[in-house]
Amino acid sequence: MIRKKSRREESLDHAELARLLPAPGDPHLSLDRHLLLEEHLMNEIQPTAPAPAPSRRPARRVLLIGVPVTAAALAGAFAFTVLTGSGGSGTTAATPPPVEAPVVRIEPGSTAQLASTVERIAAAASASKTPEPGPGQYIYIKSEVSSLLVSHTDAYKSKSWIQPLHIREVWNSRDGKQGWLDEPGYQPKGGITLNSDVERTLGGPSYDYLKTLPTDPDALLKKIYKETKGQGNSPDQEAFTTVGDLLKEQLAPAKLNAALYQAAGKIPGVVVVDHAKDAAGREGIALAQVDQQSGDRTEWIFDRKTYAYLGSRGVQVRQVGAIKPGTVVGCTAVLERAVVDAQKQRPGAQGADA
Repeated sequence: MIRKKSRREESLDHAELARLLPAPGDPHLSLDRHLLLEEHLMNEIQPTAPAPAPSRRPARRVLLIGVPVTAAALAGAFAFTVLTGSGGSGTTAATPPPVEAPVVRIEPGSTAQLASTVERIAAAASASKTPEPGPGQYIYIKSEVSSLLVSHTDAYKSKSWIQPLHIREVWNSRDGKQGWLDEPGYQPKGGITLNSDVERTLGGPSYDYLKTLPTDPDALLKKIYKETKGQGNSPDQEAFTTVGDLLKEQLAPAKLNAALYQAAGKIPGVVVVDHAKDAAGREGIALAQVDQQSGDRTEWIFDRKTYAYLGSRGVQVRQVGAIKPGTVVGCTAVLERAVVDAQKQRPGAQGADA
């Protein structure tokens, strides 16, 4: 029997094929479409896997593009982002167009008033009347947020692009097993479930877990370093990031809040920045630390008079890739923090209304 060559083994006349196929197009994309396609392509590259327990860091489709991606390379991607998730409607929606990232003056940080500032912040936290969620109740956090999307495109190499400011609402049960996230434009319509039976840690804490942490600043900081060993860009940076993430979308007992601030004040590299603004435009004083690898400074912003936590801001302090110094790479503002009686219920409302 004579075995025929497979088509793969046959020689191909590439010149003949080129004559038969139509010439490739040269699509012209607007910037908004370009960025959306770029984001979709990068998302498609990521392997799919079952959703893990919600991390302490809000999920963000952050793209720090160091090498320009051409529009032609993205021509096969979808022109919209499909937002789907467990518990949501699965409605297809377009991600809101990005806006140019603001650039601010970089104010130098100082350790001169660090100790006294930390003590004032800790005293205010300790004296605050923090509600404690009961059985069946939920911790509700409403924030205004924005994150860096791309550092530049091939057509706009000198600009960085950021998400427009938008509302993000989170509900979590005290044990962390039940939860809900609503972030219009960045999650499916109606939101997604955060339900999880995964054991709680510093990386994904619950209120019940936080109550088990030591309130002695030195013991607390030792535990943070131990549990975050090998994570982040450096031990000190990861310890600072861990404390900061606990401030954003959690409710912690007053004594623990005070201990977290006192522990943070002991982390090398932490400074005071006299003037900083959160995502809502509220000005305050900040505790800050520079990530030496990424070149951005994370600032936790507090009310200048009451020392209550307002939000956070990330500012690039040295050029890395196409991100210029002074570029705001992310910002948050905590607008409301409360305990409610039902998932998706907002403070002052009766029953679920989300």
